[in-house]
Amino acid sequence: MPSFAAQQPLFRAYDIRGPRQHFTTDFIQALGHAFAHLYQTAEYRDTTHKQSIVVIGYDVRCSSDDIAHTLETILAQHGLHVIQLGLVTTPMMAYWAAQYQGHGIMVTASHSAKDILGIKWLVNHQSPSCAEIQALYQQLVPPDTPLALTAAISSLGHLPTEQVSHGYIDAIYHVFSQLYPLLYPISGEQTCDKASPHHGQYSAAQRPCSDWRYAAPKLELTVVIDCMHGATSHIAQPLFQRFCQSVVMLNDTADGHFPLGNPDPTEPSRLKQLQQAVTTHKADIGLAFDGDGDRLMVVDENGKTVMPDHLLYLLAKSALCDSAPNPASTAVPQVLFDIKCSHHLPALLADLGAEPIVSRTGSSLMRQQMQHTDSRIVFAGELSGHFIFNDKRFIAYDDAMYAALRLLHGLAARPDDATKTSLAAITQSLPTLVSTADHYLPVPYALTRERSIVTQLQVFCQYIQQLMDAAREQSDIAESQEDCLVNPTCSHTVVHERSSCDCIAQQPAITLAQARQLLPIGTKLSCIDGVRLDFAHGFGVLRQSNTSHHLTARFAGDSLDDLKEVQNRFAALCRPFDQRLAEQIIAIAAE
Repeated sequence: MPSFAAQQPLFRAYDIRGPRQHFTTDFIQALGHAFAHLYQTAEYRDTTHKQSIVVIGYDVRCSSDDIAHTLETILAQHGLHVIQLGLVTTPMMAYWAAQYQGHGIMVTASHSAKDILGIKWLVNHQSPSCAEIQALYQQLVPPDTPLALTAAISSLGHLPTEQVSHGYIDAIYHVFSQLYPLLYPISGEQTCDKASPHHGQYSAAQRPCSDWRYAAPKLELTVVIDCMHGATSHIAQPLFQRFCQSVVMLNDTADGHFPLGNPDPTEPSRLKQLQQAVTTHKADIGLAFDGDGDRLMVVDENGKTVMPDHLLYLLAKSALCDSAPNPASTAVPQVLFDIKCSHHLPALLADLGAEPIVSRTGSSLMRQQMQHTDSRIVFAGELSGHFIFNDKRFIAYDDAMYAALRLLHGLAARPDDATKTSLAAITQSLPTLVSTADHYLPVPYALTRERSIVTQLQVFCQYIQQLMDAAREQSDIAESQEDCLVNPTCSHTVVHERSSCDCIAQQPAITLAQARQLLPIGTKLSCIDGVRLDFAHGFGVLRQSNTSHHLTARFAGDSLDDLKEVQNRFAALCRPFDQRLAEQIIAIAAE
């Protein structure tokens, strides 16, 4: 058996994540050496320092701190300068990495269950690609002897907890003081401390910053926050009290056992406590953060969960409205959204003056796309609650707390406007949407070993679309081939009789008339990530999950009848490949 074969499934599309039992001592030590090699060979070097600087933080789950300390020691022994951040959110790690060379490691399994461990990392400010994650796995070499974890003291630095949190809060205050200078005046010029890369001492950075403790006016909002016992527990209250008049906290004790359930605000019924608290306190809004602080879900003043599609639109509007205009540029700003978002979203974004761009699911994939030098993307978001502002005001990272504050400032009363905006009123003015949740389905047994069920569905839909295009171009031929047989597993069209092709014999064919029913004129097909179909009054998507061995599905319509029609079409498309999958699609209930 190859070395660490049991750990190979941990190396996934976005990060390293999986069951606790696979994070053995040998594996973590081998991983530490692989990370050391990765950072030693990184192309970027800070010309002012001989050493590469890596910041390391961890979340609240049990064993995350132990893994972080092991990695810190190994990296230091390899001559890297390590700055220990302690318990932080993943976006806080990204913020502090950005203050140095853009290298950072976060020991976290994000929103996953308590028995799952994981690691995310940055190299030169960028998240790794899927290929780079697999390359790291190939670098693993079992240690010949157990490693004596005695660090080189000169290569380890420690940022005090207060400094880590205050520096982060101050940076966010600085953003809003620029956006709303009348509301947040800057009290003099001070300096923000950051760690010196030498001997664990600290020197002042050159960037001037405001005093976040200055007694400036606050937003006239009552906000309820559910930290779900995650990494935002120690930072959310001081951050939001800095901006809001009244902050009510829920589950803000860091607890890696997650006594109320997985720290995932997107799970069904997970927001019930928050919804109840919002109505009880007559609050203006409720905010929920996941285990490592990069996912946001929102509850309006009536205790109703705001659909992520609507939340994405509102945050995109904030990014577009607050972006500094460039008179010399005629380029249209772009907004990126993942393939699971609703069919209404492109039109809504276009109405804001943005070019809507659909993306594969995955916030790290979105960040990579945004980091191109010619990118015009000012905002990106996905259905799972990851939102990224790329307007050069703050780090381009999916920071749930920062996104929430951008939203709050869009709702609150301004000094020149005595009224604040009702979140419920805004969302009720948006197009009606009836949808299912992002639903997980078991992966069916593939009809062929060469192609997955999703790949076969892609080929089938592409072929039907090509057939329909050809039929529209040759309407006279289309009339004569109304009973033409179309096979779902090969590219053969047969008129009135069966082909000798083996796959035709294995699967039932459909007629051209049936094909027209499945994909009506005007249907848009996207295969960039699974299969997405946009119809006149709804859409659906079926794709392979990047984080588990499941299919993920979401369907939506302008009405409940439209939603059912979309589900029925997807079920009909899947039925030739897997009857059980078709039944499961139909059975998914609306939210």
